[in-house]
This record gives sequence, structure tokens and C-alpha cells, in this order.
Amino acid sequence: MTIIAPSILSADFARLGEEVRDAEKHGADWIHIDIMDGQYVPNLTFGPPIVAAIRPYTKLPFDVHLMVHSPENLFADLVKAGADRITVHAEACVHLHRTVHAIRELGLKAGVALNPHTPLSVLDYVLDDLDLVLIMTVNPGFGGQSFIPAMQGKIRALRDELDRRGRSGTHIEVDGGINGETAALVAQAGANALVAGNYIFGHPDRSSAISTLRASAQIR
Repeated sequence: MTIIAPSILSADFARLGEEVRDAEKHGADWIHIDIMDGQYVPNLTFGPPIVAAIRPYTKLPFDVHLMVHSPENLFADLVKAGADRITVHAEACVHLHRTVHAIRELGLKAGVALNPHTPLSVLDYVLDDLDLVLIMTVNPGFGGQSFIPAMQGKIRALRDELDRRGRSGTHIEVDGGINGETAALVAQAGANALVAGNYIFGHPDRSSAISTLRASAQIR
């Protein structure tokens, strides 16, 4: 089954709780939360207090994507706030193996994100420890960017490697430029978790948007 994870980066910040509740009502599977520090990426967004504030509005898993330096400094607060999985950027971690295990030791699912220019080889010695790999299909930092077609090959190579290792249960998540057309492309390449912001929160019919993503991803 394809997982649809609306990104609240594109939601109405003045009514985030209601937006999260609305996403669940219209068929979302996870809620994707982009935390940015204004240093690792040129944007500043949410922090653990916002995660805690919206937690009562839904029972859906919180898929927290940390685009920050020293991500481990936020782990304890995110656990208290109600995060279910934490994804860190390989490029932002000095000791990636240690960071991944710190997430798992807190009882959360662990993911690693790769920017478009980052090769899959950086995951060689942590891939078996991951619940999720996030392939960025745009450069991180801002919503509304266009999908980078070259990432299809990267997704396909990752799916092949996971299958080779017998890790079919590890999610391949994609983030950036996902819509009704690109959902089919990434699903064909092997992705099974789709992050979409503008396409869902900017759509006049959010149920239709989520249904379209899910249907497009089934066309393989």
C-alpha cells in the first residue's frame, strides 16, 4: 500500500491543528512535519512545541523530517512532543550510525534523508538499521519546487539494493514536487511513501488530491 504523507509546510499556519485534522479526514496516512533551522537549509519553520501543540488533533503517525544541524539535540523533545519517526539528513550528521541508533533507542522509527546530489553509497553501513530512506526529489528548504527527474534512477537503485538485502519492509519515501503525474513515476521506480504539500493543501478537494496520488501510485 502506498502511504500518503501531507506536509504541513504547505498548510495554513494560522490553523495548523485544524489542517492536520482535515488531512486525516480526507485520507492521509502520516503527517509529515518539516523542521528547519535556517542554517542547514535557508528557511526556518517549526520546532518541538508546534509538534506538541498539534499532536492532540490527530492519531496519525507524525513523520518528522529534520533539516537541521546537530539533529540529535532535538530528539528528546520530539519524543515528548509525540513524534513517531524521525528522519535526519546524512549530510548534517557527523556520526550517522550513532545518530540513527540514538533515534531507535528512544523507541522511534529511524530514517535518513539524502539530498539530490548525495549518492546512495553513504548508506552502505547504516541501511540495515533504517526503517525509512527519504529521497529528496527537490533541493531541501522550500515547498513548491519542481520534481527532479534524475531522482527516478536513484529511487530504482535504492529499491534494488533493499530487495537484494531482503529489506523490503524499509520504506522509500520521496519529498518534493509530488503530484498526480510524478506520483506514478516515483512509484514505478520503487517508492511507497509520498510526501505532498502544495498538491494536497492547495487543492480545492483534498480527498480528491489524496485519492489521485494513491491511484497514480498503483499504476505500475
